[in-house]
Amino acid sequence: MKGRDGYAVFFFPQALEALGDAIKPYLQDSPVVGQHVPCDGIDTGGALIELTMKGRMPTGEDITLELMVPSSMVRMIVSRESGGMFGFGPRSYEAPAPMVPLPVVGASAPAAEAPAKALPASGEGESPATAAPPEGDTAAKPAP
Repeated sequence: MKGRDGYAVFFFPQALEALGDAIKPYLQDSPVVGQHVPCDGIDTGGALIELTMKGRMPTGEDITLELMVPSSMVRMIVSRESGGMFGFGPRSYEAPAPMVPLPVVGASAPAAEAPAKALPASGEGESPATAAPPEGDTAAKPAP
């Protein structure tokens, strides 16, 4: 199953028995995954599954075969794609840029008691978020 894109079609044992000698020329037996039919294209619409295979005649002529089997005979269809990336994310084949280490913070860092400088100045009074609600809005419900 290496080196070719396409599909591997696995059949139920009873289906292989029922198809008999007719399916044997198309079967490949792999010690890793078992008996399967390799094909280049599949159409699963309808009661029959159409398997498209490219082949070569003994005379050297290239041909395209279409094998149709009942969908109830197929146990599993596996996509065989060599290369490429799998999963979600950007499709980049370039090596990622090396990580630049951050500088080590030493004695020049402010002490933990120093006030934070990232907060906006809200003036001398309280923050608007902690102030009392305005008059007439005590129930926090819209007026009827």
